Amino acid sequence: MGRQFGWLWAAFAVSTFGTRLAFDAFALIAILALHAGPTQVSVLTATGLAVGAAVAVPLGPWVEVRRKRPVMVAMDLTRCVALLSVPVAYVLGPLGFGQLLVVSVVVGAADIAFNAASGAYLKALVRPEDLLVANGRFESTTWTATVLGPPVGTAAIGFFGPVTTVVADALSYLLSAAGIGAISGSEPRPGGTGAQKARMRPRDLLEGWRYVLTHPALRPLFFNTVLVSGLIMATTPLLAVLMLGDLGFAPWQYGLAFGLPCVGGIIGSRLARRLVARFGRHRVLLIVGTLRACWSLGLAFIRPGAAGLVLVIVVEFGLITCMGVFNPVFATYRLEQVPTDRVVRALSAWSVTSKVTVAAMTGLWGLMAGVTGPRSAIAIAGLLMLFTPFLLPRRDREPDCEPDSAAIRM
Repeated sequence: MGRQFGWLWAAFAVSTFGTRLAFDAFALIAILALHAGPTQVSVLTATGLAVGAAVAVPLGPWVEVRRKRPVMVAMDLTRCVALLSVPVAYVLGPLGFGQLLVVSVVVGAADIAFNAASGAYLKALVRPEDLLVANGRFESTTWTATVLGPPVGTAAIGFFGPVTTVVADALSYLLSAAGIGAISGSEPRPGGTGAQKARMRPRDLLEGWRYVLTHPALRPLFFNTVLVSGLIMATTPLLAVLMLGDLGFAPWQYGLAFGLPCVGGIIGSRLARRLVARFGRHRVLLIVGTLRACWSLGLAFIRPGAAGLVLVIVVEFGLITCMGVFNPVFATYRLEQVPTDRVVRALSAWSVTSKVTVAAMTGLWGLMAGVTGPRSAIAIAGLLMLFTPFLLPRRDREPDCEPDSAAIRM
């Protein structure tokens, strides 16, 4: 797919590895350095996501009328600076819960803007027939980094202290910015004059939601993926508290439990293209989307010791293998169905909704865990996950990806 895609892929790989190296870094810092409980850890995760998503809402239209590569570089540098403030405060002064919240907000908003810009840039960079291959490579890279990152990162925290992986994550964004900046060739300026940019109105912020929610095929996928993401992520801090606190697992065991199963993501992402060629995209999305809902309940039965560790690995392996197939097929289909001049706002709306939902559910599950205990809250999430396949589209409906302009006019 060319040298330009190679640089983009390399930048994605280095930043993804840095992020996975810092797997649950803020939660671990809160637990190990600030002695936070399940409610505080959930509030940290929820607040950063919710406020970050709110800050990112006006960024969608702003990004859409600008060249995407400079935006991506700017967001990488923003995340680098924000993350570096954490180890500086840890070494030079008291690191507080409030600072972790602020950094979470900045990084969350920059994540949304970067991902929306990179989705639009990818669609313009590669041929339509190569989109599934490109997304499959990104998905495989993500799970490869997740196999290696959490065990290495949690081991580094055990040896060198709780902020070690935050430094690595910050530096990975710096390297990512350098890689994106090295992409050769000029990027065409998006349509729209300076006057049109200045006339951005409040309702323009809603255009992404309007398009997704009126699209007969994207709408059910929107609700399904947002809810599944919310249920999975809401239990992540509870699992950290349960395993590292109540059950006494060491940080390296916690990292191994969530790193090793990511081999399934590599396998799934490599199978995705073959499965689509053999069974068709809609059938793959429906079957694999149903299978991925069947695993999470098993996490409610974790016990101390080797048996509990094996249970987590098996459950996560099944879930992640299904996600490895589902995610690139879904990401490719979504890009194909959204017109080029609406990609940024549609992806921003999707990401903002997902992060707000994750934030709300994380906060709710944190409160629930404070009353019922982490294990019961995890079980409730697992039961609800079993109902998510009913939100998948039952038929393959694919309207034109370039709808009537009157339907989407500003």
